[in-house]
Amino acid sequence: MWGQAARPILTPCIGVCTLGADGLCEGCHRSGAEIAAWSSMDDATRTRLMLEVLPAREAARGG
Repeated sequence: MWGQAARPILTPCIGVCTLGADGLCEGCHRSGAEIAAWSSMDDATRTRLMLEVLPAREAARGG
């Protein structure tokens, strides 16, 4: 691992950190469990959430 630059952890957080009645963050559309586990998720899981799951949730909410 020496000599490799650390990659930033991708995050959909936009600083609007309020859980709605549906249990999802009003800003990023993650559940509380997803927010808590975010830093321990691997890149593939984070990427799938950011590219597939979270946009679908946003669309379902009318966003």
